[in-house]
Amino acid sequence: MALVGACAGRPGEPAGESAAGAPPSAGAAASATAPPEPQPVADGPCPYLDTGAVQDANGQHIYSVRISADKPYPACFFYRGDGKEQLRARIVVATPKVAGATVDAAAPVATSDLAELPGGWSGGSQPTADGAVFAVARGNTAIVVTTNQKQTISARKVTEMVISALRR
Repeated sequence: MALVGACAGRPGEPAGESAAGAPPSAGAAASATAPPEPQPVADGPCPYLDTGAVQDANGQHIYSVRISADKPYPACFFYRGDGKEQLRARIVVATPKVAGATVDAAAPVATSDLAELPGGWSGGSQPTADGAVFAVARGNTAIVVTTNQKQTISARKVTEMVISALRR
């Protein structure tokens, strides 16, 4: 995950909706590029997700947590006992177009189910070859959660936790 630019409003709080009052759309995303996938570089903890809560939401014991070097929000990688990634959460703060492109790269409009959360968060969710993804954006902020579970409910629950943590 690469974090681009700065967040409007208070530090640590996602910005509001786009100037048009709507979440990024596929049209907006088409003219921007999503940041590259994040890479784990250090041991955790995740600064915005509680390991126990993620473990409960994803239904698997977490044996280790790693984070990326991205600022101000590192991507968080949660691993199971065999060393394989079970869940990843990333926050991208950039422009509304980049936020939209990030969501569309993770859960393409053409193939995903519509995902909406209270507060104007919108994007997509879908099963993937390795599990499932839930990705939403609002204004200049995107949240993407991938899980090794085939159902999107775990990823949705963790996304809701991320949004709650951003509001603090």
